[in-house]
Amino acid sequence: MLDAQGNLYGTTAGGGTYDQGMVFKLDTTGKETALYSFTGTAGDGASPQAGLVRDAQGNLYGTTVSGGDASCDAPYGCGTVFKIDASGNETVLYRFTGTGGDGEFPYAGLVQDGQGNLYGTTFNGGSASCSNGYGGVGCGIVFKLTP
Repeated sequence: MLDAQGNLYGTTAGGGTYDQGMVFKLDTTGKETALYSFTGTAGDGASPQAGLVRDAQGNLYGTTVSGGDASCDAPYGCGTVFKIDASGNETVLYRFTGTGGDGEFPYAGLVQDGQGNLYGTTFNGGSASCSNGYGGVGCGIVFKLTP
């Protein structure tokens, strides 16, 4: 993701302080700054594998493939949707459960509309009558998170 000043923002699936992935900023001089390192502990996300979206206030939003609800795909978790504010503070906005039609493993990034709603997809979850051939239950969902 590129901001108006030419800074790039992205994620790594590994590395960071806890080797669970991180969100970083690369400025126009090539200096990298780790904005947030995922812990992979219960509640927090781990292994972000997609890009980020940014709102008008400078908040960054993304997904992690694992982490979140530790009872889903125990002990790894089924992923999260997160927000990093301009100060580098992380908030988990949603933890996927993989139950009751909920999704699992959001490998793809998010899209944000003009009202601040976030949209994305998951790899597994949804209808139990569908099999994606990779051993998971369901073929994924399309989700919407409101502000």
